[in-house]
Amino acid sequence: MEISGIISAIVIGVVIGTLGRLVLPGRQRIGVLWTIAVGIVAALVGTALAAGLGVADTKGVDWIEWIIQIGLAAAGVAALERYKTRA
Repeated sequence: MEISGIISAIVIGVVIGTLGRLVLPGRQRIGVLWTIAVGIVAALVGTALAAGLGVADTKGVDWIEWIIQIGLAAAGVAALERYKTRA
């Protein structure tokens, strides 16, 4: 992976992680770096899942892929917060 791919993964991770946090009600007590990490993982897994479903490459904006990624980020943020509050 080239440096431009790493930078774009971080930027997309920030966007996806932030949108995932906004979807959840209430306040999440995890840091910005955890949000970025969850967003990056959600973006990568969501892209792979969308490719497996055959909806990754459509004309225009890939709304289904974005919905999958944001849903995964929301689930990741919720799971991480639940884990951090128990620990």
